[in-house]
Amino acid sequence: MRVLVTGATGSVGKHVVDNLVKAGVTVRAVTRNPDNATFPDGVEVVAGDLEQPDSLTDALTDVQRVYVFPGGDTKRFAELARQAGVERIVTLSSASAAYPDDWGGRHHRDVEIAVEESGVPWTHVRPGMFIGNLFEWVEGIRAEGVARAPYGALRLAPVHEGDIGAVAAKVLVEDGHEGRIYQLTGPETLSRAEMAGAVAAGIGRPVRFEELTPDQWRERVSAFIPAPAVDWLLQLAADNLDNPEPVLSTVPDLLGRPARGVTEWATENADAFRA
Repeated sequence: MRVLVTGATGSVGKHVVDNLVKAGVTVRAVTRNPDNATFPDGVEVVAGDLEQPDSLTDALTDVQRVYVFPGGDTKRFAELARQAGVERIVTLSSASAAYPDDWGGRHHRDVEIAVEESGVPWTHVRPGMFIGNLFEWVEGIRAEGVARAPYGALRLAPVHEGDIGAVAAKVLVEDGHEGRIYQLTGPETLSRAEMAGAVAAGIGRPVRFEELTPDQWRERVSAFIPAPAVDWLLQLAADNLDNPEPVLSTVPDLLGRPARGVTEWATENADAFRA
């Protein structure tokens, strides 16, 4: 079996590649900059970009299954995958796809629909908040030992990108997952302050949480998060203050092990938080 992995250097894609290699699958990894990419031995690396899906026509040759992340022209890419004889597409989506009336949900659901309408058998993976979003706290923790965010009472169950990648790889290589939607969470529901405490436990130094106003957070992130995404994230948080995200058993059910939490993630990335 040959699997094509798009976005192969991304925060989830790299874990998809690693897990497929461990499973003994032939992997063809797509990246915009193959000369700067590092992959395990045996991975075939090709240049390509979902923003220009026809650039991937050759990459789809002799591919049985595809992992696609939600960027670029998914509709055209899925059509090309069908024409190439691809047997299954696994889509990295989002839990927000269950709410297609909001900005983020609409984007992710549109990606899912494009894959579904291609006629290729599909599986959608819908994670909630990535634990890796907490890298936003690196500068404040390194400089002051402070983590800052809006809506401190919001309770989420952030999911480890490595677990997302492991789930995606499993449903790529196993049969029986066609037409299924897998929503993923981490192992516990935490407030922002509790997340800061979990990071502190992982990196071995105190971390204090400081709540920002929505406008303060908007000013901080506007340089690297598009304005519509900022509006969506703030509205999503405000709408869910009284609705803690439930912990789902999807990750342990599929992987046969516990989901990894914030403390474990922080331990793995402790050097990033040290001055």
